[in-house]
Amino acid sequence: MIKHSQLLHILISIIFLSCSSKSDENIATYTVSSKNFENTIIIDGFVEPVRTTTLSCPRFVDGVVQFIIEDGNYVEEGEIVCIIEANELQTQYDQLVVNLENSRAQLNTTKATLSSEYAMLEAQVKSNEADAQIAQLDSLQLTYSPDNQRKIKELELEKVSIEKNKYEKKLKSLAIIQQSEIRKQEIEIQRNEQQANSIKERLDQLTIRAPKKGLATRAKSRMTGTKLKVGDNVWNNVPIIIMPEMEEVKIKIMAPEQDYKLINIGDSVQYTFDAIPDNIAWGKIKQRSPVGQPINRDSKVKLFEIEATVDSMITIPDPGFTANCQIWLKQITDTIVIPQIAVFEDDSIRVVYVKKNNKFEKRQVLTGLSSPKEAIITKGLLRGEVVSLTKPDPSSIKNTKLLPDSISKPPKKENQTTEKPSNS
Repeated sequence: MIKHSQLLHILISIIFLSCSSKSDENIATYTVSSKNFENTIIIDGFVEPVRTTTLSCPRFVDGVVQFIIEDGNYVEEGEIVCIIEANELQTQYDQLVVNLENSRAQLNTTKATLSSEYAMLEAQVKSNEADAQIAQLDSLQLTYSPDNQRKIKELELEKVSIEKNKYEKKLKSLAIIQQSEIRKQEIEIQRNEQQANSIKERLDQLTIRAPKKGLATRAKSRMTGTKLKVGDNVWNNVPIIIMPEMEEVKIKIMAPEQDYKLINIGDSVQYTFDAIPDNIAWGKIKQRSPVGQPINRDSKVKLFEIEATVDSMITIPDPGFTANCQIWLKQITDTIVIPQIAVFEDDSIRVVYVKKNNKFEKRQVLTGLSSPKEAIITKGLLRGEVVSLTKPDPSSIKNTKLLPDSISKPPKKENQTTEKPSNS
């Protein structure tokens, strides 16, 4: 009976060991080798032009959009892209035109009146000259005339002389007065003409034309925050149409805070575009905004603006295209890298399970830089060794190997870190 019991125990042990061995054989493993460690994140951005031509509302204008071209249309040079209606400015111009016509008519009336007055005064001067000549002729007879009559003639001649001087002075004064009055009205007309021409230029500027051919996009209304449309109010220097220069573009990224903290200026980026799947571009992180923008007015979640260059590309993407941005945060060349799932925490140390025949050795390791997917092993593993990707059954672990105290301290900062070169 004892023999049968021992035999049954041996049989059960064999079955258990067989199952355990078979279970260990099914554990997923990873063969350690040297490779490049790359820590990347993928985040969406969108294409923006580096330089743009902005068509704005003319200065000193407060108007309403009467016509605006469809957003994203390609236009030719000189094509009308927007018409602004400014009723107050139009009324001011119409009034100035009326005032100008009245001023010109008044000038013509004044010239006619002054010309008539001058002609009448000239006639009086000529009449006086005639009277003087007659008086001089009469004076020839004064030699044989009585004293009283001669005295009267002398007084009449003196009177004619005085009137002549008075008319001559009045004629000169009238010419100066007339010139002054005409000049005054001419200056008023010039002022009205300048004002009318200035307002006419501003009215002409309300019809906005494309300075060159290219893509025309509507600017956002400062009142609604949406793209401008017919009926929206615009005023002094407010952008209306934006025309991107297509020769050079950049990528604008709105990153959540957890990604923003990882990204540094100079990090390399590779772009792909959903709208053009075969197109690839490369660049670098150029700017990071230090202040985040709330997703909405009451939200505590912020997005941080990041600008990246596009240094080389297969095809220039159009502004507005969505870009999938793969950003290389860190890279270390030719080092031991294993999957993160192969590293386990055990009593405040990190261990891996190295396969030895059909068993596993629990071994302490030191890790360096890591990413959500991979970790660098700085101590404890050799190339060619095989590690388990899951924690083995305790019965499969034959021994534990710890690192010496001298090297089991946290490693120094990795000095091999390099930027990933752009793939130009």
